[in-house]
Amino acid sequence: MRITRLTADGLESGLVTDAAPTFAFALASDLPGEALASARVRVGDWATETSEQIGIAYDGPLEPYTEYVVRVDATGTSGATATAETSFRTGRLGRPWAARWITDAAYRAPKKQSPVPMVFRTSFTPAKPVRRARIEATALGVYELELDGERVGDQYFAPGFTSYRHHLQVQHHDVTAMLRSVEPTAGTGRAASHTLTATVAGGWAVGSFTYLRKNTIYADRQALLAELHLEYEDGTRDVIATGPDWQVSTDGPVRMAEWYDGETYDARIAASDLTWKPADPAGAPKGDPELSAQVGPPVRVQEELSPVTRRASPSGEVVYDFGQNFAGVIRARIRGTRGQTIVFRHAEVLVDGELFVKSLRTAKATATYTCVDGEQEYSPKHTYMGFRYVGVTGIDPDDLDLSALVLHSDLRETGTFTTSDERLNRLQSAVRWGGRSNLVDIPTDCPQRDEREGWTGDYAVFATTASYNFDMSRFLDKWLRDVAAEQGRGGGIPMVVPKAANPFPTMATSVWGDVCVLAPWAEYLARGDLGLLRRNYPTMRRFLKAVDWWSSFLSLGEHRNVWRYPFHFGDWAAPTGAAKEWIARGKWIGTAYFANSLGIVARIADLLGEPADAARYRAQRKHVIRAYRNRFTDGAGRLGDEFQTGYVLPLHFGMVEGVEAEGMAANLVRLIDENDGHLSTGFPGTPYLLFALSDHGRVDEAFDLLLQTDAPSWLYMVESGGTTIWERWDALRPDGTVNIADLKSGATDEASTGGMVSFNHYAAGAVGDWMYRRIAGIEPVTGGYREFRVAPLVGGGLTSASGAVETPYGRASSSWTLDGDRFSLRVEVPVSTRCTVVLPDGTTHATGSGAHEFACELPSPARVDIAASHG
Repeated sequence: MRITRLTADGLESGLVTDAAPTFAFALASDLPGEALASARVRVGDWATETSEQIGIAYDGPLEPYTEYVVRVDATGTSGATATAETSFRTGRLGRPWAARWITDAAYRAPKKQSPVPMVFRTSFTPAKPVRRARIEATALGVYELELDGERVGDQYFAPGFTSYRHHLQVQHHDVTAMLRSVEPTAGTGRAASHTLTATVAGGWAVGSFTYLRKNTIYADRQALLAELHLEYEDGTRDVIATGPDWQVSTDGPVRMAEWYDGETYDARIAASDLTWKPADPAGAPKGDPELSAQVGPPVRVQEELSPVTRRASPSGEVVYDFGQNFAGVIRARIRGTRGQTIVFRHAEVLVDGELFVKSLRTAKATATYTCVDGEQEYSPKHTYMGFRYVGVTGIDPDDLDLSALVLHSDLRETGTFTTSDERLNRLQSAVRWGGRSNLVDIPTDCPQRDEREGWTGDYAVFATTASYNFDMSRFLDKWLRDVAAEQGRGGGIPMVVPKAANPFPTMATSVWGDVCVLAPWAEYLARGDLGLLRRNYPTMRRFLKAVDWWSSFLSLGEHRNVWRYPFHFGDWAAPTGAAKEWIARGKWIGTAYFANSLGIVARIADLLGEPADAARYRAQRKHVIRAYRNRFTDGAGRLGDEFQTGYVLPLHFGMVEGVEAEGMAANLVRLIDENDGHLSTGFPGTPYLLFALSDHGRVDEAFDLLLQTDAPSWLYMVESGGTTIWERWDALRPDGTVNIADLKSGATDEASTGGMVSFNHYAAGAVGDWMYRRIAGIEPVTGGYREFRVAPLVGGGLTSASGAVETPYGRASSSWTLDGDRFSLRVEVPVSTRCTVVLPDGTTHATGSGAHEFACELPSPARVDIAASHG
């Protein structure tokens, strides 16, 4: 037996924290049926005995700036033992800062534009040989540090995006190696002098943000707070802190940097060319936010892409195709001459051989670089774009080596899925890339146009798929803090988090508000972290109280449980109708989501030891379900006003059963048939559409819908060349034109700027959840897959499929093949977990840890039986 992974707050190494961490470990063993019997976890003099592998809370003492070693000694039920160690460091733990916020108080940001980046610097000479050196820093804006001209760390967009009035993250950088050599300066006998520089662009705090191009949302101008801690070999210490002895300049080489328009860089400007003046005190940020060690995973370079083609467009622009839509920046290796200016434009699609940029609306998505003589390299550091294509002017292609850096939060990938149908593999790739592109410090709606905001509804419907593909624990822990911090006094959840001057009011809204339930629940099922549920439970309770109030507003009788007011997005982004029609379906969708969230929170209340809450929510759920059926249906499974999502939600949310459920499933199939075999669901219904079919005996219809290739369909996107999921099912029409229809009658005021079309928008990628849980058949029964089931569905002509997920206990997988009527299945079960395997012939097997193989003959009637077992 061996410990394969030991983490502190989800990290195997490198944790810096201002709070008591939680430990978890995974085991592996060659002995089938092995499980943890007991473990001893030690941190210094503190120790605890446990039979758990996750959620082991440390409640021992903590001192600032201290490294702690964690040791786990585990014993299995067989008597086998295993040992592992990791460590974590504490931050300042509330210790006062010696540093002061600094800025250029004379600078005034232009209206609706991002400010010119500020450059701060100080010089220092260590008094003695340095044993250890570390920097703590944060900013209003996004910053990059350099020490003696060398970049500090590899993080982009620090300090990250939070609700800055409530919380600012602090980054910790170990720079010991950069200062280790303190040799006397030649001929002087004095220690070498060093320069610490910080470039602070506007970012989310000061820069232009939201599609209304608002700026100075959180601060009037950029500001920096930093301390360099020097620990000398003799044990003494110094602190180099931001204050009046620092200098500031606004004429550095980064002449413009913002999310939407891009970056402008003039390489001719050297440090000696800048005009410096003493930095001004900035005062505390608005709201006096809590400053604490970074929680969210940093944005980093994940991979480097090379172009697959290069060709001249009809207009003469040289267009590079990277073969994949993604979020990131270019990396250009240039052979240039002084004063030569090169322009890099970005786009997701080509139309008639030219970059199509109208869908970017007001975003220019352009990087402009002015050269010095000779070989040089440029890559933007203070912005990012969503793109597949780059158009270049101002340089001979033979003098340019162009690549692209993929940027997103540093998330551990945990899930894989493949089948014998290459089209579904391409769909899975599009789902995965859509997630990667929109998990850039916050869960964004898109990475390319003048938006990139934390729309809550988009993540609500994608949450389960995201938590299969990625370890979302730290990412969500950070973002959900802001969801809680920005929850309205009445319990409503902002439609965008952080709200950041988004014009929509904070109120209780279905799907978008339900994210406070759906996101932590999805991550709990994937990771088993009760702490995440406990921290977010008060937010859920306040939200459900708000929904209850609005459901009763101006209502009597059964109407009291129909959630109609104040506003719903309804069947948002459905492929038929306009925004006004989508919104009109809000009361059906709101009422169904209310019932679903009540059921989930009742389960959470049970887990957290709140039985009274659980009973109350279950009773209320029954009332809401009865209201839905009595107000919207004929009691026999037919809606008075029919639309696909109206049937999908009660079917999947368990609001109907028996003959009524059969009737609803039949009516859903009829609506699909009447739509020529196509779906017509928007954001709220799409994640559950295939579940509603397959789990009610309509497996063949579910596969038919999944494998549909005409618009609207998932495979239409990939067959049309899409490498990510689209916002609109027909974003690219069959005739090759882009659908930029405006939403003048809807809930936005995007007017005639290019409409609502994104080729990288993950909401419809929630179909990944069905592929994992039904085709591969892997589904958690309890948190963290401590108990799970494998029950694959066979259909669609597939002859094989496999899925795997890295659970907190280890790897769980399902891999099956079909040879004629012979079905063969291999299942991996991690140590300390249990799996129930259901074969297509209806036979069931209970297994412990290890690799297990099963086989059966596949009579066609069994497909209906196994589908029913998923209900």
